[in-house]
Amino acid sequence: MWTDANKNQMKTVAVEAKQQARATVVDEPRAKDHWVVVKVHAAPMCTEYKAFASGANHGFFGHEAAGEVVAVAQPGKVKVGDRVVAMPMSPCGRCAYCLAGEYIHCQDLIDFEAYHGSDAGKATMSQYLLKQDWMLAPIPDGMSYEHASMACCGLGPTFGAFQLMALDAHDTLLITGLGPVGLGGVIGARYRGARVIGVDVNRYRAAKALELGADAVIDPTDEDALAQILALTSDGRGVDKSVDCSGVVAAHRLCIDASRRKGMVAFVGECADDTPVKISQDMIRKGLRLIGSWHYNLGDTPRMMAMISRVGDKLDQLITHRFPIDDIQSAWETQLSGQCGKVILQPWEGSDV
Repeated sequence: MWTDANKNQMKTVAVEAKQQARATVVDEPRAKDHWVVVKVHAAPMCTEYKAFASGANHGFFGHEAAGEVVAVAQPGKVKVGDRVVAMPMSPCGRCAYCLAGEYIHCQDLIDFEAYHGSDAGKATMSQYLLKQDWMLAPIPDGMSYEHASMACCGLGPTFGAFQLMALDAHDTLLITGLGPVGLGGVIGARYRGARVIGVDVNRYRAAKALELGADAVIDPTDEDALAQILALTSDGRGVDKSVDCSGVVAAHRLCIDASRRKGMVAFVGECADDTPVKISQDMIRKGLRLIGSWHYNLGDTPRMMAMISRVGDKLDQLITHRFPIDDIQSAWETQLSGQCGKVILQPWEGSDV
């Protein structure tokens, strides 16, 4: 039972052991300088399930959220009551990358705990978070918190890649890896009018990709997977553009091998292993352009919000599960099952805080 003794505290999530998690209570964050407090209404869940699977408790979880500004320390870019999306990381805001909107590549990240004296507010899978005011994107009127929260990892990584590749209706696109990021890529590519060929072994996600508008989905374990992809392209020459969302070396090679001459390949999925790139065959003679893409330029946020406002029904299909913070165990188990699209944590649903 929540009592007066719990005032100025909030719920967040913690990993207790391998595949064991629970909601726990920590101190609420406090606004400081240009850092404001946001009440989290929707916290999309991303790769944190890997820590749950291994039992690694690093003290804070989550890097994407949408909510309402509830406290500010000084006048700034937002005010109490503003509905916002919190962008990932804690960049410096002063370097050339930050000033150009490429904050995701900032090399002078702020030490959150050193700056604030604790890690309270660092996690997004909590009831409140702390974020610099310039890292909060306004949510348009009429847009739900859930839909707006897809401006981060639901749609963001592939959106950034598509911007760099200038993906349009003249292109046939290959997407390898149809997890939540890849499925978001299907939505973004179809919004731009491109034909989409997906690749994944997971039948649930293959079906979800087709539901979201993919023209075909190939099983990469098929011996003739590459031939199947090429057969779906003009004169069998290969896809115009590819994006890997899996982080799997074999998928990297498939993207390269399935691309036409002078094509473009973007790598979105993180990968700890080395992908063999044949400089002469792939880069010089084939003329491929290989791109690494993590997120999108902050200046493109209005474009992102405009897209979200037009694809709302697809986002309702992309978001397959919602859990209150007290049921974090089930939420992470669902992600581990692979039988889901994007999962949303609702920090205030059913809470007595």
